[in-house]
Amino acid sequence: MPRSDEAEAFFHAVYAAVQEIPYGKVSSYGHIAMLVGTPRRPRQVGLCMKHLPSDPAVRFNSQNVPWQRVINSKGIISPRSQPSGAQNQAAALREEGVDVATSALGELIVDLARHGWFPRLLPSEAQDDQDEQGPDEN
Repeated sequence: MPRSDEAEAFFHAVYAAVQEIPYGKVSSYGHIAMLVGTPRRPRQVGLCMKHLPSDPAVRFNSQNVPWQRVINSKGIISPRSQPSGAQNQAAALREEGVDVATSALGELIVDLARHGWFPRLLPSEAQDDQDEQGPDEN
């Protein structure tokens, strides 16, 4: 089923925001939702990530959007419909130097104090703000 223009714009905004998460850092579904202007839509961010295409011919895909860097707000890698999904995400994060531990309940967890990325604005938007203000006067 084709997406509406509004849905397509939301997917685009989410994928573009996730591309700005630095290597070796993680953010949450809720924080990405806030950064794209929809703070009450963290589940929809998760839906976007779930439907990230793997086809490299598509503008946003699993090779250029670091899907592994988005976890839940408690630092837990959310379970997937396929049993190996969370393990695959943990392995991808470990390759970036992110420490992934296993909680007492068996959940895969990341220390957000160490690896979290939670800017007030996306770096691209912060740069736009600086460009609009002009150079600093001394």
